[in-house]
Amino acid sequence: MPTPTERLAPRPLMRDDVYARLRDAIVDGTFAPDEQLRDTDLAAWLGVSRTPVREALLELGRAGLVRAVPGRSTVVAPLELAAIRDAQGVVAAMHALVVRTAVPRLTSADFDRMRAANAAFAAAHAAGDADAALHADAEFHAVALAAAGNTAAAAVIAQYEPVLHRAERLRFASHEGAASVARHDELIRLCAAGDADGAAELAERTWQTLTIDPRPASRPATEGHPA
Repeated sequence: MPTPTERLAPRPLMRDDVYARLRDAIVDGTFAPDEQLRDTDLAAWLGVSRTPVREALLELGRAGLVRAVPGRSTVVAPLELAAIRDAQGVVAAMHALVVRTAVPRLTSADFDRMRAANAAFAAAHAAGDADAALHADAEFHAVALAAAGNTAAAAVIAQYEPVLHRAERLRFASHEGAASVARHDELIRLCAAGDADGAAELAERTWQTLTIDPRPASRPATEGHPA
């Protein structure tokens, strides 16, 4: 049978969707550090077979979010300062590379998106909504990421940035949020001025100076996830 010529609308692969849902559940504290993750329970919770769950757990292991423990199968990785610092250095370097590449490519529409995302970040921080603030922060940095078009850098950031988000949301201090808003504004200014080196240096410093607190998160009240 010849390959059909009709183009199908792209859709995320099941394993990618499972990976994203498990990653987010670890980052937001639904699954606590050292909690055992059973693939049968996770498959039932997500309504999928065990195969994409196992594939997702392998990928989460490479990202440092889960680990295999003899006698306990797979558990959520504890928050360890050394691992967080390693991820921080890699993510900071990748964002610097991305911003340096993106500066000459950014458009007025891109700057509008960055300003809107920063306004949403400021509002979320003022409201004490950590999840909304992290989402807005991701939207802000996604503008330069898209403009740079560096798929290798994007893949590295996607792999290691959740480690930082997991730790970052535990320490959601208002003074740090205010500083982040100001840094975002300064990054926009440097990018708009065409200062690629200055913008890249600020982007790297922004990620390197995050206050990381590896203390365990308090478990949120949730329903429907496996024990």
